[in-house]
Amino acid sequence: MNAYFITGTDTEIGKTFSTCALLHAARTRGLTAVGYKPIAAGAEDHDGLFANEDALALQTAGSPGFALAEINPICLGEAIAPHIAAANEGRSLAFPPLVAGLEELASRADLVLVEGAGGFRVPLTPEHDFADLARAFGLPVILIVGMRLGCINHALLTEEAIATRGLRLAGWVANTLEPVMPRFAENLATLKTMIQAPLLGVLPHCAGGPAEAAGAIALPDGL
Repeated sequence: MNAYFITGTDTEIGKTFSTCALLHAARTRGLTAVGYKPIAAGAEDHDGLFANEDALALQTAGSPGFALAEINPICLGEAIAPHIAAANEGRSLAFPPLVAGLEELASRADLVLVEGAGGFRVPLTPEHDFADLARAFGLPVILIVGMRLGCINHALLTEEAIATRGLRLAGWVANTLEPVMPRFAENLATLKTMIQAPLLGVLPHCAGGPAEAAGAIALPDGL
């Protein structure tokens, strides 16, 4: 299947924004593209719909015809670590239904982008984390690097964790988090040298939205 697992160097570093930009980029090429948020923690009332904001953004950015329940099958109420939120609600985070959900989307789309939550090693159960879920999906990974102090260390550690799980890093995205980052160019140059995967794009700070940012990002090779 044409699908990728999107992870990030931390939480709140622009995974959803970047995923939406990739979805828009795919759609401009005529592809049917859908985002998949298998597990989301944090839901609010959106005009009578109790839903996760990131999942709604993925639905908006993706091709029409995919229900929110398909895009986000597990929506936990509290915006905390998923394994804690699931335990509080007495819910199971079993992998097989999530794998089946991915396969269903992939049967109807040219491209599926699977977005994790938080970083690559965020726990899901006492025994498993998002890295294990990515391995269960068997997908190549796209890493979103939040450009801020410490990003080099976080990016390289995440790259190492991806390789340790036997997964391929298909590419990475540099997402500009602040209007001004000291030594931005130097940090970017270091990451380009040290990450053993292609840079797919550098997203500007406060772009007009994911659709506009799509012009600054490329799809992985093979699409």
